[in-house]
Amino acid sequence: MAETRDVRPGEVAIDLPAGFDAGVHFIGRIRTPFKTRGDCPRNTAQSDAVGRVEVEARYWAGLKDLELYSHAILLYWMDQARRDLIQQVPAHLTHPRGTFALRSPVRPNPIALAVVEIIGIEGGTLTVRHVDCIDGTPLLDIKPYFASTDSVPDARRP
Repeated sequence: MAETRDVRPGEVAIDLPAGFDAGVHFIGRIRTPFKTRGDCPRNTAQSDAVGRVEVEARYWAGLKDLELYSHAILLYWMDQARRDLIQQVPAHLTHPRGTFALRSPVRPNPIALAVVEIIGIEGGTLTVRHVDCIDGTPLLDIKPYFASTDSVPDARRP
């Protein structure tokens, strides 16, 4: 059944599936200065905030050589996000857009992506700049950022 939260005019909520198709293992937590969604910047480009990525000890070996890179991609689970809206009316628009045409945290699978600058790595903790999520957000994965393949300078957007 769709969540009982308010739906703004133009928004469409759906019933979510009863079960899940896959499982994930959180590999750590992201520590930020942001305590609520309202505290968070809209995206990493609007954030100079410094945070810590605390990786669980069993995954520390996976950090080997990450310090060779200036930036990393963090994939994280927005555990406090609503999941049932399939069309939304963002605050900066007057009409609805499909969830998959937005970068909103509200989505069926609340997975977020952030490109962060690596300031340092000590043990299993990365200190990074440009965080934009709530303190304690579960971490799904870390990938090195490659400007040659991760950047598309002539990409189109509305």
